[in-house]
Amino acid sequence: MNSDLNQAFVVGLDAGGTRTRAVLADLGDGRPRGEGTAGPGNALTVSGPDLAGHLTEALSQAVPAPLRARVAAVAGGFAGAGHQAQGADEPGRVRARTALTTALARLGITAGTVDVHSDIETAFAAAPGHPADGLVLVAGTGAVAARIAARVPAATSGGDGWLLGDDGSGFWIGRAAVRATLRAADGRGAPTALVRAVGRELGLPPGVLPPEGYGITDTARWSATLRTAYRAHLLPAVMDRPPVRLADHAPLVVAAAQEKDAVAAEILREAARRLAGSVEALAPRPGEPLVVTGGLLAPHGPLLTPLTEGLAHLALTVTPVSDGSPGAVALARLAALAHRPRP
Repeated sequence: MNSDLNQAFVVGLDAGGTRTRAVLADLGDGRPRGEGTAGPGNALTVSGPDLAGHLTEALSQAVPAPLRARVAAVAGGFAGAGHQAQGADEPGRVRARTALTTALARLGITAGTVDVHSDIETAFAAAPGHPADGLVLVAGTGAVAARIAARVPAATSGGDGWLLGDDGSGFWIGRAAVRATLRAADGRGAPTALVRAVGRELGLPPGVLPPEGYGITDTARWSATLRTAYRAHLLPAVMDRPPVRLADHAPLVVAAAQEKDAVAAEILREAARRLAGSVEALAPRPGEPLVVTGGLLAPHGPLLTPLTEGLAHLALTVTPVSDGSPGAVALARLAALAHRPRP
């Protein structure tokens, strides 16, 4: 690779519902040179000032001050942002671009190209070889599946946000956990260890929690008085938090399922079924690549195996990736090379 390429850099950003990650890489070979992380980067649920602050923090860690003038291109994949075909005035894209422009200006990064993508575009591009066509499924705090054609979503399934959709997501799993605890408390549902786990995470008084072993053994008992008190404390504790914080309870479900809690295990099975349904809605063809990512589906993610098993009849090539930052780097490199003056 020419020496002038090796002296230039690109930045890829993966801005999700839980964290923002920035990666500095060589323009020539894509080799990572720096990394930074900060708070959540969903373009629709994080306020503009906070989003700009998180981007600034991640970028400042990833790009040392002496190298900031040598950044040729920046590409960011944002949860909550639409794709390019939806137009430059799509609300999520507008908010993401405004925040990113602010962050770059604060740091004195004047890249030749600055592109905003949806997180599904960068997630798909993160697969080995950076494919241009196939299927992608992102399942973290939210969940969405898409068919990608020429690196742009041609159709999507799910991804309707916590209020209307995101079936099988971390939010969906966390909400199911709280619903299961309420049903267990008032007798509508089976006993589950999630009652203690969720109650402790929400800071409920120890005196209203069921005894150790509740939901695991038949000997643990929970009085009607304590059940009523539990519900009286649980509901305000949940309502005092932003709704998206229900996703915080998803790891409790994973942990309980690993301890053979039947209620938790069924929540995860149903989540995997719903994610599989989002993929099936895109009419997949045998042998197509399916790139999966997000906290639930990244390598060793808790739903990766049940999802793969649930889609086995479709004979897809399932590739898990850790996050979308390698895809963002790849898209930044493509943009920089496309705009590089010809000799």
